[in-house]
Amino acid sequence: MGCTRLSPRTRPRLRAADQPLSLAPRATALDRYRLQKAGFTHVLNAAHGRWNVDTGPDYYRDMAIEYHGVEADDLPTFDLSVFFYPAAAFIDAALRYDHNKILVHCAMGRSRSATLVLAYLMIHRNMTLVDAIQQVAKNRCVLPNRGFLKQLRELDKQLVQQRRQARRGADGAEL
Repeated sequence: MGCTRLSPRTRPRLRAADQPLSLAPRATALDRYRLQKAGFTHVLNAAHGRWNVDTGPDYYRDMAIEYHGVEADDLPTFDLSVFFYPAAAFIDAALRYDHNKILVHCAMGRSRSATLVLAYLMIHRNMTLVDAIQQVAKNRCVLPNRGFLKQLRELDKQLVQQRRQARRGADGAEL
């Protein structure tokens, strides 16, 4: 998860805007014109709330954007895992249709939002945590805090165990 520091001149304005799933910082989510121009249909705010990125559904009211907010603090002690499945379901529902595009953001676009995207890839795309990190890191530097990484490792263990049990059940059904 090594990240290279980018200067404002070399930093892309909207990473992977041509992709159906984009991870970005607060500034991108606040730029309504660019969101509309890029064709975003959904926004998942992983830093929803008055003291974070205070947008909410009313901020996008006159746009064709469906909004989902997660009030989360970027602290190792914060339990973000309670939002893994609801956020993953929102992302998955948004990506069911080819024309949809979803922006997932927090303040910096590296910890809270990245953690929720990683959870989505693990839950709905059957990736391991390592595979999910490698996939996301191709387009964006991700730095989930140590508490979020611990929660993702726990999710990874649970999903691996569920997949093993499902395979055993399928193997037993074939006999």
